[in-house]
Amino acid sequence: MRDVLIGIDAGTSVIKSVAFDTAGRQLAATAVPNRYETLPGGGAEQDLARTWVDTATTLRQLADKVPDLASRTIAIAVTGQGDGTWLIDKDGEPVAKGWLWLDARAAAIVEEIRARPDDRLRFEKTGSGLAACQQGSQLAFMKRSAPDMLGRAATAFHCKDWLYFRLTGERATDPSEGTFTFGDFRTRGYCDDVLDVLGVTDLRHLLPPIVDGTRHSAGLSAAAAEATGLLPGTPVVLAYVDVVCTALGAGLFDRERKPGCSIIGSTGMHMRLAQTPDEVLLNEAATGYTMTMPAPGVFAQMQSNMAATLNIDWVLGLASGILASQGITRTNGEMIALVDQWISVSEPASLLYQPYVSEAGERGPFVDANARAGFVGISSRHGYADMVRAVFEGLAFAARDCYAAMGPLPREIRLTGGAARSPALRKILGAVVGADIRTSEREEAGAAGAAMIAAVCVGQYKSMDECVGEWVTPLLGATEPSDRKLAAIYERTVASYTLAHEALRPVWRAMAVSKAN
Repeated sequence: MRDVLIGIDAGTSVIKSVAFDTAGRQLAATAVPNRYETLPGGGAEQDLARTWVDTATTLRQLADKVPDLASRTIAIAVTGQGDGTWLIDKDGEPVAKGWLWLDARAAAIVEEIRARPDDRLRFEKTGSGLAACQQGSQLAFMKRSAPDMLGRAATAFHCKDWLYFRLTGERATDPSEGTFTFGDFRTRGYCDDVLDVLGVTDLRHLLPPIVDGTRHSAGLSAAAAEATGLLPGTPVVLAYVDVVCTALGAGLFDRERKPGCSIIGSTGMHMRLAQTPDEVLLNEAATGYTMTMPAPGVFAQMQSNMAATLNIDWVLGLASGILASQGITRTNGEMIALVDQWISVSEPASLLYQPYVSEAGERGPFVDANARAGFVGISSRHGYADMVRAVFEGLAFAARDCYAAMGPLPREIRLTGGAARSPALRKILGAVVGADIRTSEREEAGAAGAAMIAAVCVGQYKSMDECVGEWVTPLLGATEPSDRKLAAIYERTVASYTLAHEALRPVWRAMAVSKAN
């Protein structure tokens, strides 16, 4: 009996395979740490062959946990980290290592394009601001810096597209990633005007066909079946990009309540639902993303701050590093357990923290590759607990900054990602945005969202609305009301947070110039 759906989520930190029953209950999960390397000059690359091997390993391991997995599998769906450029040749072999969303080498080209008046046309077609992490920017950079590499390439993939290719032999991408990078979100197809603005019209032959995973699947190839232990011909679905799948699994797709949805992981993604193209609100700064959802005419409008939990890792790492120098070892989990205690003894909004700790800078709601993290307002009375609290508050202010760029602030936020488990973060985020918080009991929202797309594709559900009703809604936790007293304190601080990053932009640029020289 076929009664299992598998969702693969190839993230930046971890590659996971998760088995679900037909009602969305998680049966088992396996994971392998992802590996990539950072390079001088802002590069971030990942080995394609190793990524496939790691993914196949998670599927074989899943079979050890789920009896008779191969014969029970209805379909496999794959999603993964977004943006980036993974080039293969005509024979299907990698041309080079994959460029990740963390790669900042195209930053100067992004500044050039964004400074031109015709970038507004590109923005209004894609609904998405331009950033160095995107494939369009990276291809434009490669034309200047690595033309020979492009000359050997036959197809430009993203991470999930490469894995789908290895699973099926089919070259394709999905509507979300295809259109926010190179297309028109209204038509869900590529757009010649966008390619022209990016200066990559001559590279259109590298772009694979766009297929919608809610309607299209391909069979697992014999080679992939041997590598994974699954049966040849098993339907494989190319799901939407990971952030769309995670939003789907976490509860964004709610036509009635229209909540906000925030994913607080390595990066921060903040989303609102638009049920028609006319509901998509494009800002003057030309930032953010508009991504098609796996349902007709529905979109997720997003703003993303580049670094989220990376800031928490950094500030806790300061303390654990000092302890380690004295021969005292503390795990990251042990350090996180102390956060609530530190926050309880610190004063709200006594410091400002700009959470731009990624070397790739910031991409939402403003784009600046030179942006860097920093504290504003430190005095001799401040201690480490105040710094920890300020970092958490900085993440919440960044989230509010992102929501404000998309229209009215949401009254409710569906929260997911590793940091969603932190009571301190939930309370601070709810107060800064002025929204009630709900988290999902769903452990693997991204893999679940991918599996949901497969479930609709193979006819388990007539529509995504029907699937959400069984897979998502029952797992939403109780509402955590916004702390109105704390919200009033933060409301007085919002203007200062915004002024701080606006004022620091010339400083960041000057520092970058000085470093380059």
